[in-house]
Amino acid sequence: MSETEMVMEAGDAPVVYASPPEEALADLKERFPDIRDDDRPDYSGVIVEADQLLAVAMALREELGFNYLSSVTGVDLIKDNKLEVVYHVYSIEKGGGPVVLKVQIDRDNPVVPSLTPYWPGADFQEREIWDLFGIKFDGHPDLRRILMWEEFQGFPMRKDWREAFYEEDNKPFGSRWPGGDVIRAEELNRYGKNVTYPDGWIPTGEEYEVETDMYGEVAVQRDETPGLKTDKVTVNMGPQHPSTHGVFRMVVTLDGETIVALKPVMGYLHRNHEKIGERNTFIQNIPYTDRLDYLSSMSNNHGYVLAVEKLLDIEPPERAEWIRILMVELTRIVNHAWALGFLLNDIGALQTPMLYLYIERELILDFFEAAAGSRMMCNYMRFGGLAFDLPERVREQPTMAYLNELVYERLPTAMAEFERLITGNEIAKARMQGVGYLSAEDAIAYSAAGPLLRASGVAYDVRRAQPYSYYDQLDFNVAVRYNGDIYDRYLVRVDEIYESIKIIKQVLPHLEATEGQPIMTGKPQYAVRVNGGEVYSRVENPKGELGYYVTAQRRASNPDRYHIRAPSFINLTAMEKMSIGHKVADLVAILGSIDIVLGEVDR
Repeated sequence: MSETEMVMEAGDAPVVYASPPEEALADLKERFPDIRDDDRPDYSGVIVEADQLLAVAMALREELGFNYLSSVTGVDLIKDNKLEVVYHVYSIEKGGGPVVLKVQIDRDNPVVPSLTPYWPGADFQEREIWDLFGIKFDGHPDLRRILMWEEFQGFPMRKDWREAFYEEDNKPFGSRWPGGDVIRAEELNRYGKNVTYPDGWIPTGEEYEVETDMYGEVAVQRDETPGLKTDKVTVNMGPQHPSTHGVFRMVVTLDGETIVALKPVMGYLHRNHEKIGERNTFIQNIPYTDRLDYLSSMSNNHGYVLAVEKLLDIEPPERAEWIRILMVELTRIVNHAWALGFLLNDIGALQTPMLYLYIERELILDFFEAAAGSRMMCNYMRFGGLAFDLPERVREQPTMAYLNELVYERLPTAMAEFERLITGNEIAKARMQGVGYLSAEDAIAYSAAGPLLRASGVAYDVRRAQPYSYYDQLDFNVAVRYNGDIYDRYLVRVDEIYESIKIIKQVLPHLEATEGQPIMTGKPQYAVRVNGGEVYSRVENPKGELGYYVTAQRRASNPDRYHIRAPSFINLTAMEKMSIGHKVADLVAILGSIDIVLGEVDR
C-alpha cells in the first residue's frame, strides 16, 4: 500500500495524507516541534537536531512502524561549513517511500549520536562516513576506518580533500581536451607516485602496528570453566583466500574449531568510486556502475539512470522500459546461477553444480553481448532510454526465437536438472540447514536486503514495496522462506530464478508489440544538465536493495553528491551474528550464502 490515502482526524476537519511517510512526518513534527522541513528547492525530508536524533529515531521505529534503516549517507555542505548525515528509513509492513531524516553539524566539530543501539545495520555505514567524511558517531561500538587504512591522513570525500594526482574538481579536465597539450598529473607529482605524506611525518616503524586495536576487539581470554581447556586463537582468513570471494579478510577468534568472535576487514579493492563519480559528468558514471557488482552490470545501470532521470524529469519510452526489465531479470538469473554455484563450491561440491547452469548463463551473456557489445560490463542504459535496440539476430537465430527458446525451454530444463542434483541432496542439506541462522527481527535490524532478508521470513522486495518501471503491471511472487539459514537462502535464489522466468514470459509479448518503436526519449544527449535537487532511487538488485543518492545544482553537468547503498557491503554487517557458535567450515558457507562481490563492497 505504497500510495494509498489515509485520513487522520484533526479537530473537525479531516487531514488527508498521500502516503505513510507523510503521515509519519506529520506525527513526528507534533511530537518534536524543533523538527523543520528541508526547504532547499527540490529537497525532501526533515532536519533534526543532533541531540534529538535518538528520540526521533526511536519514535519512528517503535511507534510509527518505520523499522528498516536502509541507507545512511554523509554529505559535505562546504559552502555552509557543515556536514550532513541523511537517513532513509522505510516501513516493512506499509511499503512505499522513505521517511528522510537529516542531521546537520558543524564541519569543524562533527559529532552525531550513533544509531547502532537501535539499528545495528548502521554499523558499517557509520564507519564508512567516519572514514571518508570525519563525522564522529558518539556511542558507536567500534568506530574505526573501514575502507581506508587506519593511518590514512584526511577524509577523502570532503570537498576540500585533494589526492596526489588532483587536477580539477570536475571533468572533463582541461588537460584531456581535444587539441590541447595533454599533461598527465603524474608528471607534476614530485615522486611520480600516487601518494602524499603528512607534513613533518617521519617513519618510525610503529606505523605498521595499526591493527593492534582491531585484534583487541576480537581477542578472547582462556575459559575459566573446569574441564578440558583450550587456548583461544585469533587467525586471519583472507584476504588472498579462495573462499573469501575476492580480496576480503575475516579476523576470527576460535575456541578449537568454534567461532567466538569475528570482524570483517575490507577496503583492499577500494578506489573511491564515489569521489570519482562526483568528478565525472553524469553520463560518464554509467560505465563506472558496471564495475560495482560486476555480475549485475545491467541492474547497476538501471538504478543509476532511474535516479538521474528523476533529476532530469524525463521518462523512457515504453519499449525501452520493457527491454530494461528483460535485461535486469536476465541479470538476476545470471547472478543467482553463479551465486548458487559458488555457494555449493564453498561447501565442497567442487565446480560440478556450477557447471549445470553454466551453458544457460553463457547463452544469456551471448545475448547481452549481441545487444550491448559486451558480456559483463554492459554500459547499456542511458538517461531516457537505451544505447541500442535489441539486435535482429543472436547466434544466427532471430532474437525473439532465441529468447523464447531460452525462457520456455532451456532455462526451465536446466533448473529442473540442477534441482534434482542439489535441492534434496542429503549432504547439501546437512551442510546448509540450521547453519548461519538470522531471525526476521535481526534481518530487519541489520538492514539486510535481498535473499538474505527474504530467507528470514521478511517478504520485502522493492519491486513490490515501491514499484518502479513497469513492475506494477507484472504478475510475480515475492520469494520468501522462513528458517533464516543457508538452505533457505539457497531456496530463495532458486525461487527467484523461476519468478524471473515468469516475468520475462510476460515481457516478451510487449517486445513483439513495440517492435520498431523508439528506445530513447528525444535525441541521445551526452552532456546532460539536470534540474537540480536531491533524489534517492533504489532498485531490487539480485543481491538486494541497490540505492543511489544523488544531489546536484540546477543546470549542473556533474553531481554534488553521489552515494551508493551497496547491498553486498551492508549485508556483511550481520556476518558475525550469523557465524558465532559455528565451525570454520561453516563460516565459508555462511559467507557464500550472503553472495558478495568485492567491487560493490569496497567501491
